[in-house]
Amino acid sequence: VQLVESGGGLVQAGGSLRLSCSASGGIFSDYNIGWFSRTPGKELEFVAVISEKSGSTTFYAHSVKGRFIISRDNAKNSVYLQMDSLEPEDTAVYYCATLEGDSWNEEHQYGNWGPGTQVTVSS
Repeated sequence: VQLVESGGGLVQAGGSLRLSCSASGGIFSDYNIGWFSRTPGKELEFVAVISEKSGSTTFYAHSVKGRFIISRDNAKNSVYLQMDSLEPEDTAVYYCATLEGDSWNEEHQYGNWGPGTQVTVSS
């Protein structure tokens, strides 16, 4: 499966963005999908993950809980990350990937990474 992120951009603090992760080449509904972020000089950080099929299970990083919502639409082969109340600290490149292992918050358990989309939050 190939993943491509979109929806990033420049937004003021307190604003919102919706990121999309679009898939091709696989049975999308079979995959747990996660979002990670990377800021310059730092490692990838877990943001959120959604379970396969109905997406009934989700987990969030503490820093985004209550502000971000992950969802999926299997008919559109897409996973979304609704980002509200954005803060300058959310500035990063955001990536989606498929969970290949058991630990949903560990970057090395993921594969099929997309190229990323830049999110910049101005103060």
